[in-house]
Amino acid sequence: MPETNPAEVIIGVDTHKHTHAAVALTAVGARLGTITIPVNRKGYQELETWARSFGPVRAYGVEGSGSYGAGLSRFLQAGGHTVIEVNRPNRQLRYQHGKSDPLDAEGAARAVLSGQADARAKPGTHAVEMIRHLKVARDTAVKSRTQAMITLKALIVSAPAALREQLEGLAGKMTLIRHLAALRPDALTSPTASAKAALRALARRWLALDAEIKAHEAHLDTLTTACTPTLRAAYGMSTGTAAEMLILVGDQPDRIRSEGAFAKLCGACPIPASSHKTIRYWLNRGGNRQANAALYRVVIVRMRSHPPTLAYVRRRTREGKTKLEIIRS
Repeated sequence: MPETNPAEVIIGVDTHKHTHAAVALTAVGARLGTITIPVNRKGYQELETWARSFGPVRAYGVEGSGSYGAGLSRFLQAGGHTVIEVNRPNRQLRYQHGKSDPLDAEGAARAVLSGQADARAKPGTHAVEMIRHLKVARDTAVKSRTQAMITLKALIVSAPAALREQLEGLAGKMTLIRHLAALRPDALTSPTASAKAALRALARRWLALDAEIKAHEAHLDTLTTACTPTLRAAYGMSTGTAAEMLILVGDQPDRIRSEGAFAKLCGACPIPASSHKTIRYWLNRGGNRQANAALYRVVIVRMRSHPPTLAYVRRRTREGKTKLEIIRS
């Protein structure tokens, strides 16, 4: 944090869907006041005016700056303010000291004041935010498509014998899907007719979701290549993996201060687990698990066909490392 100016104030904000609660602290931690605002531009302006009435604002500490606090964070950043992303309060502390919106807002302000929270909030106004929107839509479509296929196969297993035998004779997933999508069930007067109607609906749903996923992936491919052509050119880096990394970092790469900080953010760094004379380390299980999974996929692809990685694996194997330890390294 910069050198303390006694005239500056810190604002902590506890965010919710319809209202935000804010608390103002002096640079030495004295509470100046509290306010609750509606979640709209008029409320954001009211908060900014209220905060400035106490003096120059050093920073706003906002809980949930990527969800309920996203609108407020963008408004404040557009006004030239420093917005710090604050994690939700520790549950144990809540049990000890109670919970209310002003208390949570004060906790956010004190986290900024102490330096415990120092990561700037993501702007959410550039290409990475576009990538995040499309990836959310793509990922949910993938889940729905998978569920549609699982349900379709379960229905085939329990379908009337004649229909099941007819469908089991079809080779290939796409052949089966297209055959089912083209079914013309008779009037719903028998289990065979109802099974055909359900299977046709599921097949058509699967095809629609498949087309939606391909459209999202085409847009993501264009956006990620434009944002980071070097990253996309890296061996084993797919569109989805590149999108996950960009979402993690945001539009401000300088938010990540070092390679070690990036590893910690991805849950890929060792953490000390020593006791007395025993010196040991555990693999960090925190961080962004989606980014951690994306890194894992890149490693697995490289271990299959990337010559420098294969040479590294051979060298570490001769040193006595297991496959899991090599992947972690």
